[in-house]
Amino acid sequence: MKKFRFSLETVLDYKNQALDSLRAEHGAILAQVRAQEQVIENLETEHRQVDEAFTQRKLEGLTVLDALNYEQYLRSLEREIHAEYHKLARLRKLEEAKRAEVVEARKETATIEKLKEHKLEDYRKAEQKDEEQRIEEFVSTTRAMAAMGI
Repeated sequence: MKKFRFSLETVLDYKNQALDSLRAEHGAILAQVRAQEQVIENLETEHRQVDEAFTQRKLEGLTVLDALNYEQYLRSLEREIHAEYHKLARLRKLEEAKRAEVVEARKETATIEKLKEHKLEDYRKAEQKDEEQRIEEFVSTTRAMAAMGI
């Protein structure tokens, strides 16, 4: 009997390649999200440290100019943190959209793979039925030849 051949194999290969590509893109976006979270964490840590230093300097006594410099720097850090949170929000939306694409591609690929499994099962059943028929014909022929004395 001929070898099993799935007619949509090239489509399945294409879908798998597309899925792999989407997964790689999703992974890259996730890495960007993690990096952006680290940027924000670093800025917030710097803000806390500067604020603590400012509080300590206030207790020790500092000039008005130094106090204004601290306050200006803290406001600058707050604006930067706010901007970085906006970048993070955009990246998370992008990651969500890419994840949805990956899920959809995975569904499409799984559907084709299920179809392939069903077709392979049908092929195996047909092959088994054909084999049983050949065995039955062989047995019938052998019996007929034995009955004829051959």
